[in-house]
Amino acid sequence: MSDAKSLRVAYGEALVELGTKNSKVVVLDADLAHATMTSMFADRYPDRFFNYGIAEQNLMSAAAGFAHSGLIPFASTFALFGAGRAYEIIRNAIAYNNTNVKIACSHSGISVGEDGGSHQSIEDIGLMRLIPNMTVLVPCDPIEMKKAIAAAATINGPVYIRVARPVVSNITTEDTQFEIGKVVTLREGTDVALISTGLMTERALHAALMLEKEGISTKVVNVHSLKPFDVTTIRQIAKSVKGIVTAEEHSVIGGLASAVSESLVGTLPQGFGFEKVAIMDTFGKSGKPEDLFSYFHLTAEDIANKARSIARRK
Repeated sequence: MSDAKSLRVAYGEALVELGTKNSKVVVLDADLAHATMTSMFADRYPDRFFNYGIAEQNLMSAAAGFAHSGLIPFASTFALFGAGRAYEIIRNAIAYNNTNVKIACSHSGISVGEDGGSHQSIEDIGLMRLIPNMTVLVPCDPIEMKKAIAAAATINGPVYIRVARPVVSNITTEDTQFEIGKVVTLREGTDVALISTGLMTERALHAALMLEKEGISTKVVNVHSLKPFDVTTIRQIAKSVKGIVTAEEHSVIGGLASAVSESLVGTLPQGFGFEKVAIMDTFGKSGKPEDLFSYFHLTAEDIANKARSIARRK
């Protein structure tokens, strides 16, 4: 694990790299460029950067217009405002017409911290998964963030990319597979599979190390593509272990746990273990990010406890 940085910084760097290679890339923001880090692109390519102020619905409508003009717009703001306030515009002006807009929303989940429940988007993945034509990507580290941005630019259609605020270590490498619609196994194991996404993947890896010391063989699977979802591989994984623990910094409804459950319903043998680590249908709270992860039971130890309950079943 190395080269720790915030995923929003990795996003800003990725935009600059993409803009250097592709002159059709334009970037839009809602008066939050220094928080979303689109300011990096604005500094390098000011003639391709557009600030729409605190008017997220206008932002998304304009992004659709840029796309219809043959450009590749990346529209950024905080996840609560992008996925929430502008939802109807995203649905009808972007996804309904399969418009080529990339929506990268930062400050997602409870890791926003002190801003509190009013600004902590714990529903954004579910909202975006619901929309037809929408691709949903949730990178786990800076390397995956840059791969996600590059991949999103190659798709002809709308993409939602979840961008976390905290500093994160690289837990993948440049050689780690990144393919939209596919999951990646980061660690092999035979007892329990930890299926995680975003910031929870690093915690899942820590949980696996704890469990290894106890003789519990744990597979760790990173899900960077929530839609399209790799149903085939998830079903294969389920056949190889005693149970699954899903881990996400999102509501237990509509996100990773739902996607895995939908994939496996009707296919699991009696006694198969299925546990979920997520925000249990409640709003966030104000506090330091790590304190909130503990409060909402989203730590490596919480993941390990769920895995232990599966491994110890007779």
